[in-house]
Amino acid sequence: MIRADAVLVALVVASALGVVSAQHQARKLHVEHEREQARARALEVEWGQLQLEQSTWAAHGRVESLARDRLGMRAPTPGQVLVVEPQS
Repeated sequence: MIRADAVLVALVVASALGVVSAQHQARKLHVEHEREQARARALEVEWGQLQLEQSTWAAHGRVESLARDRLGMRAPTPGQVLVVEPQS
């Protein structure tokens, strides 16, 4: 009888330790999940900022101004333009 009680107590203690371990693991995973979600939100904000920056750098007026000022480029005169028609 005492031996059966000792076995039952050992099983209850082992079960309790398993529950505590599982809860601890679940809390750890929850914290990690929250951290990764925050990181994902930060990356989404950064992605939006990068897209805005790219659109600013690639704006037609800016590219045209840089080509004219820094590279000395200019639009061709009508006599310099050659139109090529596709063959049918």
